[in-house]
Amino acid sequence: MSVSTGRLPLGLLALAIGGFGIGLTEFVIMGLLPEVAADFGVTESAAGWLISGYALSVSVGAIALTAAVTRLNRKHVLIGLMVLFIAGNLISALAGTYSVMMAGRVVAALSHGAFFGIGSVVAASLVAPSRQAAAIAMMFTGLTAANVLGVPFGTFLGQQLGWRATFWAITGIGIVALIGMATLVPSRTSSASVPASLRHEIRAFAHPQVWFSLLITVLGFGGMFGAFTYIAYTLTEVSGFATGTVPWLLILFGVGLFVGNTLGGKAADRSVPKTLMVVLAALTATLVLFALTAPNQALTIISLALMGAFGFATVPGLQMRIMQYAGQAPTLASGANIAAFNVGNALGAWIGGVTITAGLGYTSTLWAGAALSFAGLLVLLAAGHAVRRGKSQDARRAGAAAHAGTRA
Repeated sequence: MSVSTGRLPLGLLALAIGGFGIGLTEFVIMGLLPEVAADFGVTESAAGWLISGYALSVSVGAIALTAAVTRLNRKHVLIGLMVLFIAGNLISALAGTYSVMMAGRVVAALSHGAFFGIGSVVAASLVAPSRQAAAIAMMFTGLTAANVLGVPFGTFLGQQLGWRATFWAITGIGIVALIGMATLVPSRTSSASVPASLRHEIRAFAHPQVWFSLLITVLGFGGMFGAFTYIAYTLTEVSGFATGTVPWLLILFGVGLFVGNTLGGKAADRSVPKTLMVVLAALTATLVLFALTAPNQALTIISLALMGAFGFATVPGLQMRIMQYAGQAPTLASGANIAAFNVGNALGAWIGGVTITAGLGYTSTLWAGAALSFAGLLVLLAAGHAVRRGKSQDARRAGAAAHAGTRA
């Protein structure tokens, strides 16, 4: 049994600390790129590959690494992934060349997708079915906290003591998470947490709703991230904020992420379909409102917080949806959904860049994000219609069989 305090098991806290460290690794580098580039004597565009290479490795690890460990004990896998994460950040902290730094980033990133994919399954198995989305949200709270608190303080630490100090700190966080998972996460929680074979996990992808879920994730989350990628330009060039205020505004955005993630998890426990429908519609409306009112600073502040809240409120529901339709083989499907989040990030950022390059202005990224989120909502509605049609057909078949049995 899991060790718990209050309403949720302490094992979830260990997972959240791991998520905090991983989120910090992913995002803090953005604020330290000038220092890293200067240290290694490379251009900032070359240093930017430390971000792009990380994102690509997340997608690869989310599927390939998850597939490789499906038959292993999930607690042991999470511990192994955290060891990989620690090693990657240790390599980064000690890196003497740009190539070694890139290797450290790749090693750390390989653990990212698999950790959140497998961690979602473990988090859900630690609690009753009626609280599984909230448990997943608890794990992702670490990721939102990394944005709200970790990135500003990690950037400050790196600027004051050198960027390597930040990666030493992240390595320490990884060690704390490792100890927490080793001591607080049970090896077995329920029959649903027993790993399935790779062949069984792959069979989950025969369910059309699994593919619907992946597409909804790519489009729905991609809309928010596409708008967020270029948000600094929108805030300074359109809304007229001073450059120095941008970090504080991003903290506000991070608070929105935290609140949305928590409330989204609670709502998804009541109804995943309704929650996703409402949140995707609200995200689309928020992005449209943001695009129309971006020159107004007061409304921009409100829109920024709401964009973070509705954008991340989708996460627990999106993870729950694919796990529900994957049935008794959720691990690989959950990992694939983490990859889908990153594909959505890349797609949203690419489309936003295309609109800016086309000369449509910095608010065009908000319109593009709204279009992607709305497309995600349309796919969700189509997926829901397919579910209802399937249930109706099953009911007619059952009725026909019962009628035939009565006549016989």
